[in-house]
Amino acid sequence: MLDPVKTSRAASTDLNCPPKPATMPVWDRPLRLWHWALTVFVLIAWVTPNTYDKLHRFAGYTVIGLVVFRLAWGFLGTRHSRFRMLLLRLRAAPSYLWSLRQRRTGRYLGLNPAGAAMLVAMLAMLAVSAVTGAMQVTVTFFGVWWVEDTHAYSSDAVIVLVVVHVIGTILMSILQRENLPLAMITGRKHRRRS
Repeated sequence: MLDPVKTSRAASTDLNCPPKPATMPVWDRPLRLWHWALTVFVLIAWVTPNTYDKLHRFAGYTVIGLVVFRLAWGFLGTRHSRFRMLLLRLRAAPSYLWSLRQRRTGRYLGLNPAGAAMLVAMLAMLAVSAVTGAMQVTVTFFGVWWVEDTHAYSSDAVIVLVVVHVIGTILMSILQRENLPLAMITGRKHRRRS
């Protein structure tokens, strides 16, 4: 027979402690807005050179502003936006990528080591592309071959990185059974599985 006192306590404990939600906030709103704004302006910049120069320049200057914002947000943002774990994750990137061959992904709420490496590569290439693009419209560097070539190659490298990023995100979504693009829209990811 059930003890009514114990049953009553258990019931009141369950009522006082609602179950934890299945997801938790990870990506803050400024970071998500930055991510999608960067996506839009990089694509605009990539499809508009030599045809819509004003729009191309506007997109390029906006990318410069977005890169500066991300660098600042790496120090001022919320937990998963900050760069404090970046060096540790970068050091772990080679072994992490190697372990993906066995479909071992580990569990990271923020950037995994491959994502950290992509962030650094993307920010570096975006900075080179945007700055050399801005240099091309100055009197000093207009028509200078190495500035034009650096801009062209770094812009192409950005698109290659974008493609690798999209493929990697899809692959990790499949391996971890979690919709990572949706997480960059909602800001929420599944809680750590025990």
